[in-house]
Amino acid sequence: MSRLPLTFDDKGLIPVIVQDRLTGEVRMFAFATSEAVRTTLETGLATFWSRSRGELWQKGRTSGNEVQVHRVLVDCDSDCLVYSGEPHGNSCHTGAPNCFFQELEGETVKQASGAPQTLLATLEAELESRKTATASESYTKSLYDKGLTAIGDKISEEARELSQALQTEIDHRVVSEAADTIYHLLVGLRARSIPFRLVLAELARRLGTSGHQEKASRQHAR
Repeated sequence: MSRLPLTFDDKGLIPVIVQDRLTGEVRMFAFATSEAVRTTLETGLATFWSRSRGELWQKGRTSGNEVQVHRVLVDCDSDCLVYSGEPHGNSCHTGAPNCFFQELEGETVKQASGAPQTLLATLEAELESRKTATASESYTKSLYDKGLTAIGDKISEEARELSQALQTEIDHRVVSEAADTIYHLLVGLRARSIPFRLVLAELARRLGTSGHQEKASRQHAR
């Protein structure tokens, strides 16, 4: 068996970061041996080396919270890896979605503010919280109160304004109209309780497929 072109430390370990390939969220950190990396490549399931138990361990084998690895990324020095994949369930042994829920403030480690790691997830969480606001205080809540028809009309309006901006206005206006469109799209998805991650998963599914073929397959499925 050929040697992996990676730089392991004097204990035969290499650090591994697990990242959600769709959202960019960093889920966890662990160490792997050459055998663990090979097992990950062969099975497509995130596998590491337990320093405390002295054995290989597959993430989620007992809990069911597996990570399906799509790519193993290697850093510029070949001494650190990223398992880029799709997590199923929570990734932290504490039961949290990810292991990075604390912040360093000065010289003190504190519980994080509660905001998700990524901007998109933060916005999605904020829109969800607006469901319990009062309409007089929250524009988003007023949209929820008006219902899906009104939200859909607003998405159509914003999409038209974006289309017009693309054709006739400066870049700054295009960016502004695109932000308005995405915001109202997210409101619509939250009104239906549809996670944006499912949209990202659908886009990922379509990668490498001709747009004409994809459209034809949808029409055939109706």
